[in-house]
Parts: sequence; C-alpha cells; structure tokens
Amino acid sequence: MARMRRLWANLCGGWFQLPRRFPSALLDEMAAAIAASERTHLGEIRFAVESRLAPLAVLEGLDAATRARQVFAQLRVWDTEHNSGVLFYLLMAEHRIEIVADRGIAARVAADEWDAICARMRDRYAAGQWREGSLEGIAAAHALLERHFPGDGKDNPDELPDRPVLL
Repeated sequence: MARMRRLWANLCGGWFQLPRRFPSALLDEMAAAIAASERTHLGEIRFAVESRLAPLAVLEGLDAATRARQVFAQLRVWDTEHNSGVLFYLLMAEHRIEIVADRGIAARVAADEWDAICARMRDRYAAGQWREGSLEGIAAAHALLERHFPGDGKDNPDELPDRPVLL
C-alpha cells in the first residue's frame, strides 16, 4: 500500500510546481548564500531539487534516501580535499528532504543535527515558504560547518559549484 501511495505521489503530486517554487531568482540567491558562507569553513554544499522519481524506480523500491546517495555520487559531492561535501536533496513529489554528508563531516557532525535542519526546512516548505526554508537550511548547515569544520584562516577554495541543480 505504501508503494502505491508513493507511486501516486510521484505521478500526480504537485511535482509540476518546481519552476514556481524554485525560480531562477531564488536559485541565484541560494547560490550566493552558499558561496558567501563557504569562505568561513572547509565544507562544500550542494543543493539538488528533484521533482519526482520515475514510476518504475518507485515500483522497484527506490526511496528518497537511496536517491539522495545516488545524487551525491552523480554530482561528485565526495570529490573534495577534506571529504567535506554536504548534499541537500529535496524530492518534491514525496515532500522528502535528505542531507548526505561526506565522511569527513559525518565523523564530526551527528545525524540528529542534520535531522533538525531537515525538520525546520520541512515546516517552512509545508507553510509554502520555499525561499525561507531553503535559505534557513543553508544558513543552519553553514553554522554547523563553522563549528565542526572551521576554516584555517586561508581562502577556502571553491571545489564544487554553488548553484542548486534541478533534476
């Protein structure tokens, strides 16, 4: 039954609103927030939004957490000098937010800290506040990274693109 609900959500669940919820101006604002904050810590943040999963993938059991790990690899978020990549993955059709942290960060930041960020973002999104939810999530991640993975006072090289991707 749960698989059928997920299938229905991915077929009909408002995924078509992606351009309205994440317009180009918001993507620019998110990219600027990521770029500015990455100068203060050694982390690298990517943000990916996917409207829905393919029906066959849902029937085969693909879930948001697994898909987030696939996107983490696809976008090469792991490809940083300090193993300091973090992926925000949003699956709009299922209202799911996943944060995947590379091993360098996962060793220092507890999973419940990432879960708290996801919960705050989910509350904002549920209220229709897509801009606020996204920017607050990015800011919260940067605060965690500044605390657990601070910069060394040198210029932190920008190893990954800052602009969010729409899949």
